[in-house]
Amino acid sequence: MTIQHQDLAKGRWAQMSFCEQMANVGSEVSRALNWRKKEKDDLSKEAVVRALELLDLVIMPTKKYSRLKELLRVREALVDFFYGANEFLSSEVLWRKYFDCFNYASRKHY
Repeated sequence: MTIQHQDLAKGRWAQMSFCEQMANVGSEVSRALNWRKKEKDDLSKEAVVRALELLDLVIMPTKKYSRLKELLRVREALVDFFYGANEFLSSEVLWRKYFDCFNYASRKHY
């Protein structure tokens, strides 16, 4: 698998705050949702792959158990929503609300 965010993976990612990282993940999720709404499944899936790749970059250095548990649950629910049977009953609105919080927090420098 080719890493699409190689520049970020080399270290720039680590300089971002957690909220900035999650806001970037949310941007890719938002793109995936937008492409899905336009019935462009290929583009939607590509955005999901990028979102999962970024989420993995958030997960890898995480040592705090509670945060790691949430991030892994988010990853599982994203995969379920976009690739699976949506067993967690997540929705487009839910994903937008979840990631919008990080976007807001990163803009306020939390």
